[in-house]
Amino acid sequence: MENYTSDSSDSDNSAKIVDLAYLLLDSSTIDENLNEYFDSKKRFLEIESIILHHNQLSAFPENVFKFSNLNTLDLSNNGLHILPDVLQFCPLVSLIAKNNHLTDDSLPKSFSQKGILKELNLSGNSLRHFPEQVCHLTNLKYLYLGGNKMSNISRNIYRLTNIQVLSFGGNEISDVPAVLGQLKNLQVLVLCDNKIETLPANIAQLHNLKSLQLHKNRLKVLPPEIIALKNLTELSLRDNPLVVQFVSDMCHNPATLLELAARVIKLHNIEVEDGDIPKTLDDYLHSAHHCVNPRCKGVYFDNRVEHIKFVDFCGKYRIPLLQYLCSAKCRKVSKEDRIVPQEVI
Repeated sequence: MENYTSDSSDSDNSAKIVDLAYLLLDSSTIDENLNEYFDSKKRFLEIESIILHHNQLSAFPENVFKFSNLNTLDLSNNGLHILPDVLQFCPLVSLIAKNNHLTDDSLPKSFSQKGILKELNLSGNSLRHFPEQVCHLTNLKYLYLGGNKMSNISRNIYRLTNIQVLSFGGNEISDVPAVLGQLKNLQVLVLCDNKIETLPANIAQLHNLKSLQLHKNRLKVLPPEIIALKNLTELSLRDNPLVVQFVSDMCHNPATLLELAARVIKLHNIEVEDGDIPKTLDDYLHSAHHCVNPRCKGVYFDNRVEHIKFVDFCGKYRIPLLQYLCSAKCRKVSKEDRIVPQEVI
């Protein structure tokens, strides 16, 4: 009985899907296959997903418009030059058209709102500008525009109030608009492999952001406000000038032997008698300071790297990003912002 139930469920699911992927079919042949669903039984009303990726479509299959209950359409890896407003006819939740030949003129001037589109994937095409018409799809949660030739991000992107994932990697973007900070539900922001030199300070307003991918850009600095991103667990920064500079500074400006020796004595509470250590070091010990942060047990003399908040998880090794000096600056840290120190990796 259990096997029968499972088979029945699989059968029900397969009845709702038209899967013609990897068949290398042209547009006419796809239309002929879809035409089989328009019979007296009205099977087309049951279809919820049409999978057409990895075929040889040069034109959009006209019969797709007739599936009035369609919620998922995958047209990836074809040769499409035009993407019509399929939302006008189908209540799509997911529209995937990555890796085609779509340009700025390939998209409809506006998308209809009949559907509740939540996912739009136009990655791997030839878009040169951010498609402004996308900003009217206010139900979007996932927007993928990576691997195009875009030079900008629309200032109207703030309208996508439900967006959770934004992917712009592999474009030619140099400017990140400040309005991006208004996307309160954003969890993943992919900006890697672009030409970005700076980030707006109000990116710190993305309090739900978990992943920020910035590798392969031209970043020399990061806004200090980024420390406010408490939920951020992944930040990739490799192949940016700021990482190269940071590593160079760490390599060429190590702590002095005097600093290191005094630090070890203080941190390990080593008892020192007269004559045990040079007078220079003995005098230096009296200049030690303890961090005023109650969660920090650090001691410093000239300076000390006390905390690394974000590291790069995308490379083969971890790269220190933000260094906090256990110094007078720590006294300005508010009680709420005090952070548990970690070792430099």
